[in-house]
This record gives sequence, structure tokens and C-alpha cells, in this order.
Amino acid sequence: MSETKAMNLRFPDPEQRAAIAAAAKHEGVSLQEYILSAAYARATAVEQRFLEHFRESMAHSGAAFATGPGGVDRSAEERAAESRARQELELPGRGHAA
Repeated sequence: MSETKAMNLRFPDPEQRAAIAAAAKHEGVSLQEYILSAAYARATAVEQRFLEHFRESMAHSGAAFATGPGGVDRSAEERAAESRARQELELPGRGHAA
């Protein structure tokens, strides 16, 4: 079985290390445990934010698809552009690979 290694806790800024060590001491945990707990809290916060936005996106998409193709009121310009595009595709020799 592999040997467990300690986390390498090098801080280029001694003041940063001192502040983190003081916070860990205040919480009554080791420096490693404090850093891991903070990293976990940040990761789960990011995950929760992602899931929240994902749910909003799914609700938005679901509402858009629920209206169906005829549920969207297009302008006369959009209908005309779609009709022109359809006519161009129906021209002989158009819309087919060479």
C-alpha cells in the first residue's frame, strides 16, 4: 500500500501563511485541514452555482420547446425571409452536393 504523504504547504508570502495559520488556529484545526475545508467549500459553492444556472437553462429551454413551432409569432419579414430561403433551396441544382 502506498504511503500517505503530507500536503506541501509552501507560501511565497509569509504574511499570507501567517494569516491562514491564524485562521486555522482560530477554528481549532490544522493548517492542512483548514485549507482542504476551504477548497471543498469553494468547490461546492461553484458546483451549486453551476447547478442553479443549469436548472434555469433547462426551465428556459423547456418553456421554449413547449410553445412548439407554431407558438412563436414571427414577423412578416421573418416569414418572407424563410419563404425566400425555401424557394432558393427548391431551385434546380440548389441544395445538392456537387
